Amino acid sequence: MAKGKNATVFFCQSCGYESAKWMGQCPGCRQWNTFVEETITPAVKAAGTGKRIGAEKRERPSLLREISLEEEDRLTTRMQELDRVLGGGLVRGSLILVGGDPGIGKSTLLLQVCRNLAMDGREVLYVSGEESLKQIKIRANRIGEFNDHLRLLCETNLGMIEENVRCARPDVVVIDSIQTMFHEGISSAPGSVSQVRETTNVLLQLAKGLNITVFIVGHVTKEGTVAGPRVLEHMVDTVLYFEGDRHVSYRILRGVKNRFGSTNEIGVFEMEAAGLKEVQNPSEFMLSGRPEGASGSVVTCSLEGTRPMLIEIQALVSHSSFGIPRRQTIGTDFNRVNLLMAVLEKRLGLSLGNCDAYVNIAGGIRILEPAIDLGIAVAVASSFKNRAVDDKTIVIGEVGLSGEVRGVSMIQLRVQEARKLGFTTCIIPQVCMSGVKEITGIRMKGVKTVGEAIALL
Repeated sequence: MAKGKNATVFFCQSCGYESAKWMGQCPGCRQWNTFVEETITPAVKAAGTGKRIGAEKRERPSLLREISLEEEDRLTTRMQELDRVLGGGLVRGSLILVGGDPGIGKSTLLLQVCRNLAMDGREVLYVSGEESLKQIKIRANRIGEFNDHLRLLCETNLGMIEENVRCARPDVVVIDSIQTMFHEGISSAPGSVSQVRETTNVLLQLAKGLNITVFIVGHVTKEGTVAGPRVLEHMVDTVLYFEGDRHVSYRILRGVKNRFGSTNEIGVFEMEAAGLKEVQNPSEFMLSGRPEGASGSVVTCSLEGTRPMLIEIQALVSHSSFGIPRRQTIGTDFNRVNLLMAVLEKRLGLSLGNCDAYVNIAGGIRILEPAIDLGIAVAVASSFKNRAVDDKTIVIGEVGLSGEVRGVSMIQLRVQEARKLGFTTCIIPQVCMSGVKEITGIRMKGVKTVGEAIALL
C-alpha cells in the first residue's frame, strides 16, 4: 500500500474487531451484522495521538514505596450518592464514562457535579457538542447559581478541545458527548468506530498526562450498552450507567466498572424541577404507596454493593382461558421465575400449569439477585391461594431446585434495614440464623424449605 493512501477496512460496532473484508458474524464477539465500512489513513492509525501517557513527567520506573497517596488525590463531588458509586470521590487522572438513555438526566447530573466542584474552587471545563451556550445556560438557571470557576465550550473538533485543555489546565473536564466529537486525522463521520476509539484515546492521554479528571458521556444502544466499540469500556477507568424509566421520578446510577472502588454500588436520585435530588433512604422510597392486606404482595431485601434496599414483589396468578398459560415478568429474570414456579408445582403440589402468572418488581427497578427467590415464590403462592402476607413481614432467601432455602450474604445488614423500616418479622434461611445477631424489635425465623416458609406465612 502506498504511503499516505487511504484504506478501506471493516470494523465491528460491538467490539471494535478490524477486518479487511465484510463478514456476517464477528469472530471476536460472535455478533451478527455488526461490521461497518470505514476509510482510514494508515499514518494516523499507526501514530495515534503522537503523545505518550505521562510524557510531561520524568519517565523512569518507580518503586512502589516511593508512591505516596494523599487524601487530596480524591475530589468530593458533594453528592454522597455519586461519591459512593465512585468509591469515595473523583480520582485525579481518571477517565470516567457515563452512559444512559437519551433524556435520562446524564447532562443534568454532570452539570450539577460541575457546579459543586466549582463552588469548592475547582477549575472545571464543560465541553458540549450537542447544545449551544444558551441551551446550557437555560438548564443551569434551573439548577442554581454558578461561579466563575466553571467555563463552557461548545466545540466538536478534538484538536481545539485538546488545545483549550492544555492551556487552561482545569481540574475536571466534561465531554458531552463522545459520539459528537471528531478527530481531524480520521476521515470517517463522528460517532463511527474509528472516531470514538481515537477520540477516547486522546482524552485518555490528556487525563493521565495532565493528571485531570475527565468525564465522557456516551449514548446507549437499544440493548442498553454504550454505543460504539466495546473496547471503549476497556480504555476508561470507570463505567457508570444512568438507569431509570422516564415515567417514574427516580434514577439509578450503577457502577459497572471501577478501578478505584466497588463495581456493585448504586446511587439513587430523584428527578425534580430543579435537577436531580439525592435519595438517602431508597428503601422507604421504593415501598411508598404499597397496598395493605393485598394478596401476592411480599417485601424482600436486595443488596446492591454494601447498601441493602427493600423492594416489593407483586405477583398475580389467575386461571388461564387458553391452552398455553401466559407468563410475564417485569424487573426480574423471566427464566428464574419459571424455575421457581416449577419448584412450587413439583415440591408443594400447587397446580400452576394451567394458570397465567405475572411477576413485577414495584417501582420499575430491575433486580437479579438470587436473594429475592423466596420472596418471588411466596408472592406467587400468596396470589394463587388468595391469602395476604402480613404487612410487617419480610422474606429473604435463595431457593434451590429441591425446594431448599439457601443462605445469602450479609444477612445482618438486611435485617437491620428491615428493622429501620418498621418490620417486625423476618423470614430468613435456617443456615443464616447462626450468623446474625439478635436485633431488638424484630423476630427472626429460620426456614429450611419453601414449604416451611409458606406454612409460617
